[in-house]
Amino acid sequence: MSDVASPTGGDEKLVGIVLVSHSAAVAASVAELAKGLAGGGTTAPVAPAGGIEGGGFGTSAELISAAAAAVDRGAGVAVLTDLGSAVLTVKALLAEGDELPAGTRLVDAPFVEGAVAAVVTASTGADLAAVEAAAADAYSYRKV
Repeated sequence: MSDVASPTGGDEKLVGIVLVSHSAAVAASVAELAKGLAGGGTTAPVAPAGGIEGGGFGTSAELISAAAAAVDRGAGVAVLTDLGSAVLTVKALLAEGDELPAGTRLVDAPFVEGAVAAVVTASTGADLAAVEAAAADAYSYRKV
């Protein structure tokens, strides 16, 4: 998957991040933003899973599964979603049990701010619980 940022640390186990949006462009843009804001050095693997096969809006179980497999480095995979049916698609995949890598977790977080927090935290080598907590904490970010 060409949009996946691989760690430069060789065999270092980092939490992978999957960004699920109804729009391929939105997922790819948020992935690019999060990777860019993670700074230099090792960046956690990030993959967008947006839209449906062949283009168009929606969510695709196949694209989500492929993205999760692409970012899995053995430390878990955090999945962030944009809207309700994306959540349902990820929950269905988790319920099936064999469609996503072991240690995959759906994270309740705002999509953009949570993605940035997740990627920055994962890039430090933090574990899945810390990545999830950082992403969820983004709900408390105030803008005014």
